[in-house]
Amino acid sequence: MKVLFIGDVVGNVGRQMIEDYLYRIRKDYQIDFVIANVENATHGKGLNRKHYDFFTFEGVDCMTMGNHTFDKKELFDFIDEADRLVVPYNQPRVLPGVSSRVFNVKGTKIRVTNALGCVFMDNRYSNPFDQIDDYLNLEQDIHIIDIHAEATSEKIGLAYYCRDKVQAVLGTHTHVQTADERIIDGKVAFISDAGMTGPYLSSLGCDLDSVIARMRGLSSKFLISENSGQLAGVVMEFNEQHQPISIERILINEDHPYKAS
Repeated sequence: MKVLFIGDVVGNVGRQMIEDYLYRIRKDYQIDFVIANVENATHGKGLNRKHYDFFTFEGVDCMTMGNHTFDKKELFDFIDEADRLVVPYNQPRVLPGVSSRVFNVKGTKIRVTNALGCVFMDNRYSNPFDQIDDYLNLEQDIHIIDIHAEATSEKIGLAYYCRDKVQAVLGTHTHVQTADERIIDGKVAFISDAGMTGPYLSSLGCDLDSVIARMRGLSSKFLISENSGQLAGVVMEFNEQHQPISIERILINEDHPYKAS
């Protein structure tokens, strides 16, 4: 079983990279299941119905979210119908959505769960460790957690805490791909951050001039960059016993041309 996990998709450029490369990656790597974090997919913050349908059409089997889940209020209108969408389990209880879903992939039950970090993050969200035990003994063959968090220490800690109960813990949110992919204790595939799928010549997807002006103390609105794109993520392989046997980073941009596996 091979699973592709795509890091934070940002704006129009990120969606274009999905359109340009997802089919090729699925074919070349013989991917069985695709997960993408799409919390920044619509104009940099949130997800609307049009773009949910776009990802479905392009072959994304499951979509995870993060701290910008409800930045597009349109999501409230279709979230009950969005059967590929997974939202953070530790968001405020008043907010709707399913936090853990099972997908049947060629007879294998793959569960995807979404969590939000609390270190350096919005304090509306509860500590992910407080509720994680509720998700560790559910029914599935392969359990994959997207931990959308700022601090690498929090992501690594969650992976070690869950290593006997889940098969993958994958970080998102920082938009910078880390080089620490590994299989912890031979049990759980891990990376601190899968990276960003969006504008390559940018600051986390934002226009560099607007970011620099803001950092210099000027009043400037963050604008989503529209230059050349990149696609970042990981490919994981699981054996017949549903154990992870490999995790490989994928990074495609003008400095890293696409090379088939």
